[in-house]
Amino acid sequence: MPKFVIEREIPGAGKLSEQELKAVSQTSCNVLRELGPEVQWLQSYVTADKIYCVYIAPNEELVREHARQGGFPANSVSRVTTIIDPTTAE
Repeated sequence: MPKFVIEREIPGAGKLSEQELKAVSQTSCNVLRELGPEVQWLQSYVTADKIYCVYIAPNEELVREHARQGGFPANSVSRVTTIIDPTTAE
């Protein structure tokens, strides 16, 4: 199934408290349960003013629907074409 990287512009994201991050995560998980097993959240990376999320979904539209229902921005949704890591150099 395709993998997507979502860029969410959230000013001050890096200053969100543990409780605020928990609330955001709970909202996301609730929407995921409603949408069904086709869309899965793998992990997210929080930076100063953005959150980068990695999802598995059959298409970009389902990723954007998750964002819409959860009230999250999805400023950029990019399909991953290849994954590389240090072992790629071997």
